[in-house]
Parts: sequence; C-alpha cells; structure tokens
Amino acid sequence: MIQPGTVTTIVMLPTFDEAGNIEKLLREILSLNDSIGTVVVDDNSPDGTSSIVAKLEKEFPQQITLITRTSERGRATAGIRGHLEAIRLKPAFITEMDADFSHDPRYISTFLKEIQDCDVVLGSRFVPGGKDSDRSPFRTLLSVLSGIVFRTILGLQVRDIGSGFKLYKREVLESLPWNEFFSYGIAISMEECFRIVKKGYRVKEVPIIFVDRRAGYSKLKWKDFFEPVWVSIKLAATFGRA
Repeated sequence: MIQPGTVTTIVMLPTFDEAGNIEKLLREILSLNDSIGTVVVDDNSPDGTSSIVAKLEKEFPQQITLITRTSERGRATAGIRGHLEAIRLKPAFITEMDADFSHDPRYISTFLKEIQDCDVVLGSRFVPGGKDSDRSPFRTLLSVLSGIVFRTILGLQVRDIGSGFKLYKREVLESLPWNEFFSYGIAISMEECFRIVKKGYRVKEVPIIFVDRRAGYSKLKWKDFFEPVWVSIKLAATFGRA
C-alpha cells in the first residue's frame, strides 16, 4: 500500500471485470518511471480482478494501493473514492484512465510534459491528431452525442468533454466538492470537467488515439446516454453556463 508523499504521480483506475487487462496494464504504467503509483478501485469484480491486483500490491507495495468495494458499485462513486484516496497520498499529479487499454499508458509521459502550462491535461479524440479508433458505431455515437449535449447546454468549449483520460494537478481535485456531485455513471467525467472550468482552471486538450478494449466486454448500455442529458440540465440549472 502506497504511503503519503512517496510518489509524485498517482494513476487512478476504476475497475469492474478487468482480469484480462489489469496485470499487464499495471506493469506498463509502473514501468514508465519509479515515481508513479496506482490506486485501483475495484467493485468486487466476479472475474477476480481484485485478487490479481492484490498479488501485484504485494510485489509493488510502494506503488500499488487496492480498494475493493463490496457494498457499492458504479463508475461515478468508484471514481470519487479513487480520487479521494489519491488526494490523501499527496502526489503532485493525479491521472485517471480506463483499465481496458483503450487509453494507452504511454500518453501519461506526454501529459506530464504538457501540464507545465495548464492545470488539467485532457486526452482528446476530437482535436487535430486525435482519433476514435476501432470502436463500435454505438460507442462512437454515444461519445459524440454526449459531447454535443454538454457543450450546447453548458457552454463549454472543451471538445472531448466525455474523456475519462486526464492528468490533474492535485490542488485541482482537492478544490472540488465531491459530496455534491450529481453523476452516478459515465457522466462523472463530464461533470468533473464542467466544475473545473467553472472554477477558472485551465484545461488543455492533447490528442490521443482511443482504441477498443483489448480484453473483456463493454459495460455501456443505451440508457447511459440519458445520464449526461440529466446531469447537464441539473448543472446548468444550478450553476448556469460555463
């Protein structure tokens, strides 16, 4: 388990049924440099994801922290729990990313360079050089429509507002009122982005190529499109446009 102040960058990974990806992903992340640690928040995956991470935690006790949730489940609350743990560990930077290799760990090194002149680096599919590759038409449509909804209702200029691949300066996440968030699923990434922009922090979009997962299955369903609509309306009614 990571001790506070021992790493400069924490990578936060919410997981559910990622046994086919998680060991290789963690090893790739940790191989980037010795100052990187990871916080894995697993929702008691029936495929044994937690068990795999627990073994790796023993192998890398200064670089891996595992949190297994048995009474709660969901992308939003898992992300919040992971962010709070990462903040507690006092790194300079905190990254969040998917655990299925759709986000390539090599971009973390790029993000760490780019964050020198901003507060948040966002891995973007929808800026020049970025790409949404090898994904189903449904997943691409969901991403595009969600982004249009948020930008239209909330007045945000961020192109890939739904991206779940970001690098933050720790103080940005420390400033957010996590107990006041509305989101319960995938809209958490969008709500984070809105609240960050509303506070005046600078978000810089850096192109990435987003690819389909290497192993396992997607957890998204058609109903997931409606959460961003509800959250965007509630945010606009509460805070106004960005």
